[in-house]
Amino acid sequence: MGNLFGNDKKKSSMGNEKISFVLADRMRPRSLDEIIGQDDILGAGKPLRRMIESDDITSLILWGPPGSGKTTIAHIIAKMTGMDFLSHSAVLSSIGEIKKIFAQAERNLYLYGRRSILFIDEIHRFNKAQQDAFLPYVEKGTIILIGATTENPSFEVISPLLSRVQVFVLNPLEPKHIREIIIRALTDEERGLGRDKNHIEDDALELISNVSSGDARFALNIVELADKMAGEKKITVETITEILQRERILYDRTGEEHYNIISALHKSIRDSDPDGALYWLARMLEGGEDRRYILRRLIRMAIEDVGLADPNALLIAVAGQQAFDFIGYPEGDLALAEVAVYLAYAPKSNSIYTALHKALADVKKFGSLPVPMHIRNAPTKLMKKLGYGRNYKYAHDFDEHITAQKHLPEKIDGHKYYEPTSLGFEEKVKRRFEEIRKKLRDREKQSE
Repeated sequence: MGNLFGNDKKKSSMGNEKISFVLADRMRPRSLDEIIGQDDILGAGKPLRRMIESDDITSLILWGPPGSGKTTIAHIIAKMTGMDFLSHSAVLSSIGEIKKIFAQAERNLYLYGRRSILFIDEIHRFNKAQQDAFLPYVEKGTIILIGATTENPSFEVISPLLSRVQVFVLNPLEPKHIREIIIRALTDEERGLGRDKNHIEDDALELISNVSSGDARFALNIVELADKMAGEKKITVETITEILQRERILYDRTGEEHYNIISALHKSIRDSDPDGALYWLARMLEGGEDRRYILRRLIRMAIEDVGLADPNALLIAVAGQQAFDFIGYPEGDLALAEVAVYLAYAPKSNSIYTALHKALADVKKFGSLPVPMHIRNAPTKLMKKLGYGRNYKYAHDFDEHITAQKHLPEKIDGHKYYEPTSLGFEEKVKRRFEEIRKKLRDREKQSE
């Protein structure tokens, strides 16, 4: 077995040399060619690679999931360009500390002509006001800002700063990439574990690759611990299972993945795919999502996407919420599954959703139009004298309890909002409205 701690040394931002004892840190790629899985931005001729190789680096943001290589790329940029590398975390550093670094970088640039890279990990942790502090230094080119974030910069980075940087998207590493990284770490005698590639069973390798959710650091941490536990024996599935205890699920209840997965659930139901709906529901449940949030979204889907094509959908969604509140976790999760499958199965209509938005558009366009006098209430003598309620037709006084009186303001008289479809129960609704219109037309002809 090779040296467990390796013999690779690295320089800190202060210039001191230190030995890394963590496998994931020792195996950090030292060149662009060692990076695995980001060919879209670092492959031959790709934009970020061209910027680095031509020494034409501008401020940028690296957006990608954990363990995809954001910090590694920042280190390699500093190494290849020869710039001073200053690394800080938005979690651990105050904006006051960052401003001191700006001042130092400014002195280095104007006194010695030396440029600096400021790497900010989790830049989204700085609030909008704090991010304003970066603007003058990025604008002047005093520093090259490299921000790393797992969150969508469109939502988390202020627009003025976003317009001054280039955003590069890192993809989650695929299981094949994780396998390659694990084998490299196992067999590397200089920085890795110095083992034979057969030191790990294929099934164990497959398990780590799949449960790592594209996070190389997580995978290497598992391998390092598994190697210690296995000793000279092979790393087995049992070893990995013991370490994991339960499969790690990638699900951030407050980040972008949260919105991606609820979107996937919503679209699966809208597209009448119960299997897709159950899978994304299971992802949310296993990730610890608030069940009431899921239920609120299911109730919304019952209204927005099923509507009157199946009026029972709303009743069942609300019943699911009540059932969960009554039964509780974990048995109550079955109620969520039943609602999701029912909504996926139900005929779909967005006519109610569309109708409301049409009506809202008219309200915004025409403002507060007056209520027609004949349908105003007239509780006082003065109001009756002014014409409130005059010529109002009480529907129950007419055949089949329907009247032809108008209810919209004169300016938008004749506007149609609700157009029922021919799907599910809504077909009956459509026929009913057609019957009402026909009877009113017939009644009008008879009165002529």
